[in-house]
Amino acid sequence: MQNFISVHDVADIEALLRSALAYKADPLKDRSLGAYKRVGMLFLNPSMRTRLSTQIAAQNLGAEAIVFNVDKEGWALEFEEEAIMSGNTVEHVKDAAPIMGRYFDILCIRTFPSLKNKADDYSELYIRQFIKYSGIPVVSLESATLHPLQSLTDLITITESLESPADSGPASSPAARRPRIVLTWAPHVKALPQCVANSFSQWITAWARAGKPLDFVIAHPEDYELDEQFTNGATITHDQDAALKDADFVYVKNWSTYKDYGKIYCNDPEWMLTSEKLKNTRSAKVMHCLPVRRNVELSDEVLDSGASIVTREAGNRVWAAQAVLAGLLKR
Repeated sequence: MQNFISVHDVADIEALLRSALAYKADPLKDRSLGAYKRVGMLFLNPSMRTRLSTQIAAQNLGAEAIVFNVDKEGWALEFEEEAIMSGNTVEHVKDAAPIMGRYFDILCIRTFPSLKNKADDYSELYIRQFIKYSGIPVVSLESATLHPLQSLTDLITITESLESPADSGPASSPAARRPRIVLTWAPHVKALPQCVANSFSQWITAWARAGKPLDFVIAHPEDYELDEQFTNGATITHDQDAALKDADFVYVKNWSTYKDYGKIYCNDPEWMLTSEKLKNTRSAKVMHCLPVRRNVELSDEVLDSGASIVTREAGNRVWAAQAVLAGLLKR
């Protein structure tokens, strides 16, 4: 693994999952791996779980994590090649990134889409320019189109649930058959990017192609199709009830439109997941990346029930980050 910006950077998904679960079982087993190493964490937009979990992961490995909020504490960066910098940008990434490469051993970056220009957002210019000019491994803490640490966390959480005696019952349990994993769109008060939905779809379909037995369904209203490069291999439906039938895991997430980019067409509250809808599942576990708008995306009755594993999921963010950082430190 040279960088970590998508599932395509991972040679063996299952091995990475096992590494993460091993760190969960023994967080300090490689506490000297990062000795005298520095992990730079650059944020161009806010973060809570991603920032805290990655800092903890670096500390567990003995590395020093240094956080820099570029959007609040640094110069406005220019990313376009051959730009005439006569506007608001002060420093070019060609000048900033090589310095970061000298200060740090690994560079972690969080960016965010504009939701105005699809071509610009989906080019992933910001993170690719840091890869091009920093000269050190780059980890995505979320980019314009993907959130790979979140998706790795999601697979860790699903694996853990499938293998846990408390979660897996008799022969009818998902551990004894092909689990049905459903990604369902949810309403929201504003337009959100496709990052988490894209990334979850990319990782689940890649996991299936790598030999993991599973059925993957994406449910959303009309006009909310995701980019096909991420959903190839999934069953896609506009019927949420049909998607939820016999589901073992339900991942709830809002996203704005992709084709007519960054819009909200339908915001039907009937798409909010409720306990009544879960009756059609196989006692499904409910997942969400957080933060969540209660009683908009997910009802209180679901979030506060035994069906919800969102807290466990968020806790697993540490082990996802630790497995990735360790893999890059060992290269």
